[in-house]
Formats: sequence, C-alpha cells, structure tokens
Amino acid sequence: MCGIVGYLGEERAAPVLLDGLEKLEYRGYDSAGICVVNGGKFFVVRKKGRVKELAGARALEGNPGIGHTRWATHGAPSERNAHPHVFGKISLVHNGIIENAACLRAQCEARGEVFSSDTDSEVAAHLIGRFYGEKGDLLGAVSAAAELLAGSYAFAVLAEDKEEIVCARMRSPLIVACGPDGVFAASDVPAVAKAGRVAYVLEDGDFARLTRGKIELFDGALRPVVREAVALEEEEVSPGKGEFRHFMRKEISEVPAAVLNSLPDLSKPEFSEVCKVLCQTKYLHIVACGTAYHSGLCMKHAAEKFARVPTEVFVASEYRYADPIVPPGTLTIAVSQSGETADTLAAAALAKSRGSVLIAVTNVAHSSLTRVADFVLPTHAGREIAVAATKSFNAQLAVLYALAVQLAKTAKCCAPPLAGLPVLARETLAASAGVASWTPYFQGARSVFFLGRGADHCAALEGSLKLKEISYLPSEGYAAGELKHGTLALVDGRTPVVAVACDEALADKTMNAVHEVYARGAAVFLVTPFSALAQAKEVTASVLIPRCEPAFSPILSVIPLQLLAYHVALALGKDPDKPRNLAKSVTVE
Repeated sequence: MCGIVGYLGEERAAPVLLDGLEKLEYRGYDSAGICVVNGGKFFVVRKKGRVKELAGARALEGNPGIGHTRWATHGAPSERNAHPHVFGKISLVHNGIIENAACLRAQCEARGEVFSSDTDSEVAAHLIGRFYGEKGDLLGAVSAAAELLAGSYAFAVLAEDKEEIVCARMRSPLIVACGPDGVFAASDVPAVAKAGRVAYVLEDGDFARLTRGKIELFDGALRPVVREAVALEEEEVSPGKGEFRHFMRKEISEVPAAVLNSLPDLSKPEFSEVCKVLCQTKYLHIVACGTAYHSGLCMKHAAEKFARVPTEVFVASEYRYADPIVPPGTLTIAVSQSGETADTLAAAALAKSRGSVLIAVTNVAHSSLTRVADFVLPTHAGREIAVAATKSFNAQLAVLYALAVQLAKTAKCCAPPLAGLPVLARETLAASAGVASWTPYFQGARSVFFLGRGADHCAALEGSLKLKEISYLPSEGYAAGELKHGTLALVDGRTPVVAVACDEALADKTMNAVHEVYARGAAVFLVTPFSALAQAKEVTASVLIPRCEPAFSPILSVIPLQLLAYHVALALGKDPDKPRNLAKSVTVE
C-alpha cells in the first residue's frame, strides 16, 4: 500500500523525492519521510500526515536519497512509526508486511538492539544493518536479510558510506528507472515518468543495485538478469484537477469517456485467441476485491442472462484461502484497477494452477496482474487519482459487458449492442446534477440503505461502498426483497434510503420495499428511468436516467450514486480524494 521512491543523480535528492512522493500519495498518507546522504551522513525528516508536511525538507542538501508515504499496518500513524527507518549505517523504506517480524524482533532485542518504532519494517533495517556490518556489501546484506523474511516487501535501502541504492522485491510492486538525469526506484510509474527514461519492472525475488548512471538487476541468487525495458512517456505523469475542486469530481465527469475508450471490439483480429477461449468456456469465475468485486457481480448478471454461462464471483481474499472447485472449461477473470491487488493476484495464480485460463481486466499496463494473465483486456479509464474508484468501475463494466456479449455470440444467443452506452452515460451525468440537493437528508443520518433487485442490487452495493468510503456514514447495499427479513428493524426517520429501479420486470417489487421504508419514516431517493415511479408520493427526490438494457444499467445508475457520495462527503467536511485509513492500491493482505 505504501509508496516508496529512491533517487541517485546530479540533482539534490530532496526535491526529486518529494515530487515523487506527491505522485504516490494515493498509496497512503498516514505519514511521510525522506532520507538523504550528505557528507557521509544521513539526514532524515519524518512527519505524521501527508507529504505536504515535509515541505521544509525540500531544502535539504544531499544525494542519494529515499522517501516513503505510509499506509499504516504495524504501528499507529505517527512520526515515530514513519519511514525511513535508520539502524546503524542503514536507512530503509518498505512497502509490504513482514509476517515473522515479531520473532525476528525478539531475536534482535536479545542481542541488545534497541528499536525506535513499532513497525515490522524496522526489523528489516536491523537485519540489513547487522549483515552490512559483517559483509561491508550492501547488496549482499539486503539479500542475506531477505532470506530470513516471510511476507511481502519492496525495499529501497541506503548505506551511509556508499553512493548506491539497493532494492528488493517480493510480492510488492517495484520498478527502477534510468535516464540522463539519474537513476530512480519507485512503487509505481507516475513517480518517475518522464520522456527519455526507461523503466524495468522487478519480479518477485529480484534485487537491483542503483549506482551513478547505472542499474544492475539480479535474481534471488544474485545472478545478473535482464528484464524487459519499458520506455516512459511524459503523459504518464499524474493529471491535474482542471476546473474541479477535487479529483473525484473530475473523474466522475470523465466516466463517459472512460466507457467509450474501454469498450473493446472483440471481433477484431487481435482478439481472435480470446474468442477461441470464449468458445470453449463452460464456466466463468471472477475474482476481485472491493469495487472490482461489484463489477464482477454485474458481469454475472449479463453473462448468465445473455450467454447462459454459469458464473461465480468470488471475493479474492476468500478464494485464495479456500479449496475452490475449478471444473474443466473454466475461464477465470481477475479484475483489479491497479493490477497489484495482493489478494486478487494470489487468487488469479491459484485459478491458473488449477487449469483455468486467466483474463486480466486492469487499468495499469505492465502491472503484476498483466504478467500472470494469459490474456489482458485493458480498461482505458486514464489515471484515477482519487482513492475511491469511480470512472475505473464504469470502464471495468464496459470491458466485462463486451465479454458477456461476445460470450453470447459464441453460444449463438442474442445480446443487445453496447455502442450507445457512452452517450447514455453522458446524458446520465447531466441528469444527475440534482443529487447535490439531497445532502441535508444525509448530514444527520444514523445510517443509510441502498436497495435494488437483480443488477440494480449490484449498483446499490457499489453506491453504498462509495458513501462509506468517503463520508464515513454507516451504509449497506441490500437486496430489496431481503429488507423485511430483519433489516427493516434498523429503518427510521434518521435512515435515508436510496433505491435503484432500472429493470421494468422488477421495479414494482423494488417499490414494495420503498413503501415499507416510507411507512417507517425514511426519506426515499430513487434512481430510475421510469417517470411514473419517480413521481410516487413516497419518493422524496429522484434522478431520471436514460433507459438501457437492464442487465447493463449499473454502468449508468451508479453515476448519480457516485455523485451523491461526493456531495455528502463535502457537506460533512470530508476530503473525498483521500479518505482516512484507505489507499488506492491494496498491495498487502
């Protein structure tokens, strides 16, 4: 989850590190810090809070340097637990979780070593420091320490008396890059993206040694290896907010473009191998987490309705520790915005090991998921900076619905066209402006329910997640028919209810739930394409969206729910771009 950077070059390291950390802050913002070497000594600045708290460190002299922006796992968010960690002549930044840290820490303390933080990461600094004292070789010391570690890590390590950075990767993303202005290490491309630079994606077990103007790559046995070079481009740098106050609002405005750009034409020759796999598919498994899991639920409705292919959707963190049955003819689709979600990667690898073909749906090229998959169907949502997913969800639906339609064709079944969805998304965005006026009903809410049936239930789940993530209101997406089986006991005048009713065959049934919550004093807000429902006396306010095929409707109906979450967060004084305790890329269990 955390973001790490490293730099060795002709410039002062501090400004380069801080610029890189700002572009990685979506990975965590509980604390931040940098360490630079100047005159053979470490100079470290660490602060609780966001990267902007390090502004005073920009004037630091020195090179090389490493930096870190933290999402807390072991140890509270505090300056004490901020990275970089220093032990002896070693300074280290870490992304991941060292699972045997308690045992290793006890061994260090038994030798008389004193710890200055509560983190698992400091254990690695102690181990590397001890081996460095014995070997005098930083690469060898990092390798020796890595042999003792269980869990996941991406390290960037400095030695006080050497002009080099050593990196190591195990189940946490890490790239290294070089250009005419120096050598770099980072958790993700945006931190180092610039025309003229070349990047290398480290694989699990890899090490890298960065010296002035040079990158050396090694495998787990410290044998030199060659990895694919990726040319970086200037446009990969994080975009600005434009005319909007927040990235989230800007990214919601980009939903129609994300849908348009992400709809693949699977009839094209470059997808011929994918289509062959679809012809042989008897079962679909989808593994994903969070918002991506909800997109998988939407896919299930479409695939089963149009292609009649039995589809199961698994929370990846549960799938990876289960003993899943993967019948012959199973196609597994792994969905992850970042392509680095640890649980999804592990679930995808498990499915492959059991004989399934694997398709990756991700927004990030050259991610770990793209390297493990047999086929990649990219979403083209563009960079998404806000932690809460918006346009990337709609882009995932565009790809998944296209797969469902192609599955239907291979099964000689009928499915409606998708080409009109981008225009309908634009119309939905315009129709949803009024949700800002709903916020007073949510400001004093005790909890919120989102209701729907069928595919509308999937949209309700995602709408509820968005509200929880950025407003911190307790919220639940619920199957409308299940409301009366216990949950209705929670509904009263301080419980707003948002209902989604886009399927004409189920709309009257959903409205039964609306009547039930209205009778208990709830204010009801409706998202529907049916004007008669929108005018019902039980409905406090509504958004009238365009009609489309009901199985595809979540790609539209979620838009007003995204906007509702945004406006409620603002009304409650929350930062919609950086919700507390969350990070964009979930690279730890």
